[in-house]
Amino acid sequence: MNTLLANIFLALQTVGDKLRREEKGATAVEYGIMVAGIAVAVIAVVFLLGSTLDGMFEGVEACVAAPGTVCVP
Repeated sequence: MNTLLANIFLALQTVGDKLRREEKGATAVEYGIMVAGIAVAVIAVVFLLGSTLDGMFEGVEACVAAPGTVCVP
Protein backbone atom coordinates (compact mmCIF):
# COMPACT_ATOMS: atom_id res chain seq x y z
CA MET A 1 0.00 0.00 0.00
CA ASN A 2 2.82 2.39 0.87
CA THR A 3 4.49 1.70 -2.46
CA LEU A 4 1.31 2.55 -4.32
CA LEU A 5 0.93 5.85 -2.45
CA ALA A 6 4.58 6.69 -3.04
CA ASN A 7 4.20 6.04 -6.79
CA ILE A 8 1.07 8.20 -6.95
CA PHE A 9 2.83 10.98 -5.05
CA LEU A 10 5.85 10.85 -7.38
CA ALA A 11 3.60 10.87 -10.45
CA LEU A 12 1.69 13.91 -9.20
CA GLN A 13 4.93 15.67 -8.31
CA THR A 14 6.31 14.99 -11.80
CA VAL A 15 3.16 16.37 -13.44
CA GLY A 16 3.34 19.45 -11.19
CA ASP A 17 6.97 20.04 -12.12
CA LYS A 18 6.14 19.81 -15.83
CA LEU A 19 3.30 22.30 -15.48
CA ARG A 20 5.56 24.75 -13.65
CA ARG A 21 8.22 24.47 -16.35
CA GLU A 22 5.67 25.09 -19.11
CA GLU A 23 4.47 28.22 -17.30
CA LYS A 24 7.98 29.68 -17.42
CA GLY A 25 8.01 29.21 -21.18
CA ALA A 26 4.66 30.94 -21.50
CA THR A 27 5.99 33.85 -19.45
CA ALA A 28 8.95 34.21 -21.80
CA VAL A 29 6.59 34.26 -24.78
CA GLU A 30 4.45 36.91 -23.10
CA TYR A 31 7.51 39.10 -22.47
CA GLY A 32 8.54 38.65 -26.10
CA ILE A 33 5.12 39.80 -27.29
CA MET A 34 5.31 42.82 -24.97
CA VAL A 35 8.76 43.78 -26.26
CA ALA A 36 7.57 43.44 -29.86
CA GLY A 37 4.56 45.66 -29.11
CA ILE A 38 6.74 48.32 -27.51
CA ALA A 39 9.10 48.21 -30.49
CA VAL A 40 6.19 48.70 -32.90
CA ALA A 41 4.94 51.65 -30.83
CA VAL A 42 8.37 53.31 -30.80
CA ILE A 43 8.78 52.83 -34.55
CA ALA A 44 5.31 54.31 -35.17
CA VAL A 45 6.05 57.37 -33.02
CA VAL A 46 9.40 57.95 -34.73
CA PHE A 47 7.77 57.56 -38.14
CA LEU A 48 4.95 59.98 -37.30
CA LEU A 49 7.11 62.59 -35.54
CA GLY A 50 10.27 62.14 -37.61
CA SER A 51 9.83 65.18 -39.84
CA THR A 52 8.87 67.40 -36.89
CA LEU A 53 11.93 66.31 -34.93
CA ASP A 54 14.10 66.81 -38.00
CA GLY A 55 12.89 70.40 -38.29
CA MET A 56 13.56 71.04 -34.62
CA PHE A 57 17.12 69.72 -34.86
CA GLU A 58 17.77 71.80 -37.99
CA GLY A 59 16.64 74.91 -36.07
CA VAL A 60 18.99 74.10 -33.20
CA GLU A 61 21.81 73.47 -35.66
CA ALA A 62 21.24 76.84 -37.34
CA CYS A 63 21.16 78.58 -33.98
CA VAL A 64 24.40 76.98 -32.83
CA ALA A 65 26.11 77.71 -36.16
CA ALA A 66 25.34 81.46 -35.95
CA PRO A 67 27.03 82.81 -32.80
CA GLY A 68 25.79 86.10 -31.40
CA THR A 69 22.19 85.64 -32.50
CA VAL A 70 19.23 85.25 -30.18
CA CYS A 71 17.43 82.00 -30.80
CA VAL A 72 13.77 81.72 -29.82
CA PRO A 73 12.18 78.29 -29.80
